Amino acid sequence: MESHPATLATRPQAGIRLPGVGVGLGRGVVVLYLSLIVMLPLAAVLDESLSGGLGAFWDSVTGAESMAALKLTVISSLIVVTINAFFGTIIAWVLVRDEFPGKGAVNALIDLPFALPTIVAGLTLLTLYGPNSKIHSLAFTRAGVFVALLFVTLPFVVRTVQPVLLELDREMEEAAASLGAGKVAVFRRIVFPNLLPAILSGVALAFARAIGEFGAVVLISGNIPFKTEVSSVFIRSQIESGNVSGAAAVSVVLLAISLALLIAVSLFARMGARGEEPGVLPGIVKRIAARGSGLE
Repeated sequence: MESHPATLATRPQAGIRLPGVGVGLGRGVVVLYLSLIVMLPLAAVLDESLSGGLGAFWDSVTGAESMAALKLTVISSLIVVTINAFFGTIIAWVLVRDEFPGKGAVNALIDLPFALPTIVAGLTLLTLYGPNSKIHSLAFTRAGVFVALLFVTLPFVVRTVQPVLLELDREMEEAAASLGAGKVAVFRRIVFPNLLPAILSGVALAFARAIGEFGAVVLISGNIPFKTEVSSVFIRSQIESGNVSGAAAVSVVLLAISLALLIAVSLFARMGARGEEPGVLPGIVKRIAARGSGLE
């Protein structure tokens, strides 16, 4: 059956555009704004880091103190995002699937690290876990650095997983359960594959935040070289000592690490989206039913 020309002419577009803004103008505005706000500052930092040549760049990055700061920063960030990936998913699940008194207050509390100035967060943690703490002193220790990074990165996984859970079709879960699948099997085969891209996105954003965090760690860490000094504090100390190119070199390394992780997560999500086909979830339900509750 041939399509009528009028039908082809009135085919709906992908979406509405900004009133009075053409495609070319809209793209130009986006490129210009991103160039002024993002690309030019990054280019300036890269240029400053190479002002002394590649040899000076390499020496700044591989120095003993800078390597110790980078190592502590990366390892701490990886540990922190792993913990928050687990507990952030649980918190998102509870907020979406459960009802309990004070749920609204807990939901609002999640965003506190976003709204609170990071230096205030650092002062709060120092007051709670400082040398005169009535609980336990974590000041000037690596444990204090971990706690500070846990605090500022908590919302990322929660806020990326929540929308996916809200939109997740529960009929598939109910169908799999009615066919004999256990709760563990339903979560592992149906729920978790849908949550994984959101969890990874939250982890990537949290990691990028953690390796560049300054305000929350500058007070509680004590900034002890080779012990509790993270890269952001090391960068500040280099600027204060007049070594701007060395500070820029370490900054470029942190930027490269964050960018590489974000690109990797983006590629993973894109590959997962391309691999999706109609009827995937029903097929999973059928396979679960065929295997029965032995998957639990």
